[in-house]
Amino acid sequence: MNNEYLNLAKEKMDKAISSVEERFTSVRAGRANPSMLDDVFVDYYGTATPLKQVATIFVPEARQINVKPFDKSLLGAIEKAIYEANLGVTPNNNGESIFITIPPLTEERRKELVKQIKEYSEDGRISIRNIRKEIIDNIKKDELPEDEERLIVDELQEIVNNYNKKVEEITKEKEKDLMEI
Repeated sequence: MNNEYLNLAKEKMDKAISSVEERFTSVRAGRANPSMLDDVFVDYYGTATPLKQVATIFVPEARQINVKPFDKSLLGAIEKAIYEANLGVTPNNNGESIFITIPPLTEERRKELVKQIKEYSEDGRISIRNIRKEIIDNIKKDELPEDEERLIVDELQEIVNNYNKKVEEITKEKEKDLMEI
């Protein structure tokens, strides 16, 4: 029974860590990365469609992204969607595809991105705390003996501490990546 609660907690906390890591990939570190366009949605015949479903996205150089739409009539809509996504880049349309040149990061922009990373990591820690609360509520609902309940809660807290350390480690790694020139 104890392992059931702890395994559920670990499974959910692994998903929380994955979510934080996924959000970190959307924060660019001065290099072109197609994943920075993952949250861009294009108006495609009245429907908000993910950019990667209407275009090919590739990186021809370290600081450039090329977006080649499957349907050239979408060039304007894609350009507008990228611009409105507020990614800190300006799309350039050449009639065939859209090029995005990634400017080198300024010190001020690096600090803004570090703040954003810290917000994402705090969201991850909040998720982990919420999972802990949910598991503890389930334990109380199941009305286990008090000593068994205490044992599970102590083990759960140890797991929470380990996952918080993981969040801290990936945050420091990303912060270091962002602050490199």
